[in-house]
Amino acid sequence: MYTGPMFVAQAHSFASQARLAVTLSWVAGYTNVLCLLVVAHPTSHISGTASLVGQYLVEPSRYAAEIWPLAFILAAFLVGAGVSGVLTEVGRRRGWDSIYVLPIAVEALLLVGVALGIQLGAGASIAGGPVLWTVLGCAAGAMGLQNATITRISAGVVRTTHVTGVVTDLGMETAQLLIYLWDHRRLGAPHPHHAHRRHENPLSITRLALLLSIFGSFVFGAALAAVLFDHAATRGVAVYPPVLFLLWIIFIDSTRPIAEIESLGDEHAGDHGLPPEMAVFHIRRDARRKGRTHRLPNLLTWADNLPDRVRVVVLDLDHIAVLDDNAAMELMAAVSHLTRADRKLVIAGITVSQYTQLESLGVVSRLAPLSIHADLDLAIARGLSLL
Repeated sequence: MYTGPMFVAQAHSFASQARLAVTLSWVAGYTNVLCLLVVAHPTSHISGTASLVGQYLVEPSRYAAEIWPLAFILAAFLVGAGVSGVLTEVGRRRGWDSIYVLPIAVEALLLVGVALGIQLGAGASIAGGPVLWTVLGCAAGAMGLQNATITRISAGVVRTTHVTGVVTDLGMETAQLLIYLWDHRRLGAPHPHHAHRRHENPLSITRLALLLSIFGSFVFGAALAAVLFDHAATRGVAVYPPVLFLLWIIFIDSTRPIAEIESLGDEHAGDHGLPPEMAVFHIRRDARRKGRTHRLPNLLTWADNLPDRVRVVVLDLDHIAVLDDNAAMELMAAVSHLTRADRKLVIAGITVSQYTQLESLGVVSRLAPLSIHADLDLAIARGLSLL
């Protein structure tokens, strides 16, 4: 019987990660263009910045004036990423529902620093002095912090401050989809290898849409920054839309709690006679936030962290009143992940209406027969039978 600690769901669901990545991408594109217009340096294009530093190091005396701002951008981006790591770890150790609230709040403060720097520079092109370092440091630090935060939350799946990786992943995912469609058309059925790839992760097509959305969001933010910078009465005011947007994200996330996954401990395992190859988990609402609709945690991450010895998992959803499309997506991802690992999932605590909803969304067909129950004891009995 698995008796590990409670899985506190700071790792947000795929749907939460997707929304956060898309919404933050326009902030990155917006900030990048503003810095290009004001200080003539992109603050999130670290690959290009590092390339220029390497070029200028060959003739440091000739490029002395150019190399220091670029080196400062690299350092600020690095510090911002490090600060994100510290802040997210603080949130994890304190058991916060959302570990990105604090980093995003700090990012908003850094963007306020960018706005103040632009206002101090009278909105003109800033060539040097303290204002230059303020704008560069705050903007690059904010981008490093944002990129590290979304990377941590998504376990490295997405990044938001640059589009090189996004376009690379987009090309690979598009090629895989085209190959799959070609095989399906030519053979009447997909090639086994590609069929396995397309069905092993029900989020693969969704990921393609996510990558396109991130790219489009970045471009939209860049275009919006250019328009507002040209038409704003005060150039520094043009920085405040992303600041207000980040504050809105913090407010929304703080008022929508995330459920926790709690394991059935040894003190109760004996009552059911559970073997070590079987694990039972309950999804619990935060008792301090009664009456609020709780979001499902990242079930894919939870499934990935199960001990190797566990072959059958019972998941009790009795405390979850609403199972929307996002919840179904999480359940399908968990089922697919467990199936690839030769494990079985049994779901408990499901009402008739919830069963009908899960059936319409395709979750029921992905489970073994008779693997959804209203009663936990019946679900455990079914799990023992599968084992």
